[in-house]
Amino acid sequence: MKLSSLLKATTAAVFLTAGAAHADVKIGSLYPFSGQLALLGEESARGLEIAVDELNAKGGIQGEKIVLVRGDAVDNNQAIGEARRLISLEKVAAIFGSYSSARSIAASQVAELSGIPYFELGAVADEVTGRGLKYLFRTNPYALHMGEMIIDMTVKKVAPALGKKPEDLKVGIIYEDSSYGTSVSNHQKEFAKKAGLNVVVSSGYPSNTVDMSSLVLELKQAGVDVVLQTAYQNDAVLFLQQAGEQGFKPGAVIGGGGGYSTQPTADAVGHDKIEGVLDVDFTQYLVNTKATPGLEGFVEAYKKKYGISPRSGHSLTNYMGSKAILEALDKAKGFEPDTIVEAAKAIDIADGTTATGYGIKFGANNQNDRAKMMGMQWQGGKLVAVYPDEAATAPMKIGK
Repeated sequence: MKLSSLLKATTAAVFLTAGAAHADVKIGSLYPFSGQLALLGEESARGLEIAVDELNAKGGIQGEKIVLVRGDAVDNNQAIGEARRLISLEKVAAIFGSYSSARSIAASQVAELSGIPYFELGAVADEVTGRGLKYLFRTNPYALHMGEMIIDMTVKKVAPALGKKPEDLKVGIIYEDSSYGTSVSNHQKEFAKKAGLNVVVSSGYPSNTVDMSSLVLELKQAGVDVVLQTAYQNDAVLFLQQAGEQGFKPGAVIGGGGGYSTQPTADAVGHDKIEGVLDVDFTQYLVNTKATPGLEGFVEAYKKKYGISPRSGHSLTNYMGSKAILEALDKAKGFEPDTIVEAAKAIDIADGTTATGYGIKFGANNQNDRAKMMGMQWQGGKLVAVYPDEAATAPMKIGK
């Protein structure tokens, strides 16, 4: 080959390489992929991955392929370190995450100081959006929604089913004591007081506890009719197992969060022991699909990609939130931080038009004002929607 031809070929290769590099926009995927929270961290990330697959199949966003760069937020310190790495070394345009409220709070502070948008798709603690951050947005429902629906369901459905007036119920509130569980329990107590409920036990515990027998005994001795537990998976399993061992059978157990909404929890506890247990959480899969258009398509995409059915609604919630954000970015011009913020603020998706059932419109503190949760119950080894009525696929069964 002549020297001139070689130079032309080399120059062309350089431009092709540069063009290929330019045709990628990097997005951070920051979740606990290992450690105690890995199950739902990984499950949440899968929703983001499916949304990215869909957008890339249509040409990406703004003509650029979306490349996800993982960061493992195994604990708060690592969440901070990984956020720094994603921003400084990987040069991500934004970070999506993170399932854990504590991890989200730590990592999003790094992003805020760096001027990089952070989109929270699954953490529920008040503090996530309660700090007035410019670059942080949350698409999912949070602690207030969970606490309010749990009390609403207790008053309107559980009390009548137990043949009692709400004020005659003895309620026990137990919760893992991080920002997540504390936020939810505070809202539960607030709404319980407004509803006239009698809270006779209120107790927090570390999520990594290995013994809840004394807490079970306290609830049993107080004659608690309804237990409200905000938990991760391990402590949800531990409570249900030790309650069974001590013969503690309250009229109803209402879980809050992913600890109660995963199939592995039901498998670990035993389908006979989890039968009838209630849960308030993100939209799950046995729901009236007229209220959740697109849910069935998501399930098929999940099965095709991962070879199994979704393990929790966390993947669905992350899918809906990330898809909405990425579609909004596709309509923008460029990926400068303020451009991304402007695109997010312009999102206006109506209720009843998404796979989770609720829409998106960011309000104060960049919290999604249209986010909602649902009430579910374990029936026959499956988690079915029972509340509100328009989303239900089965009636609630209490004391039967």
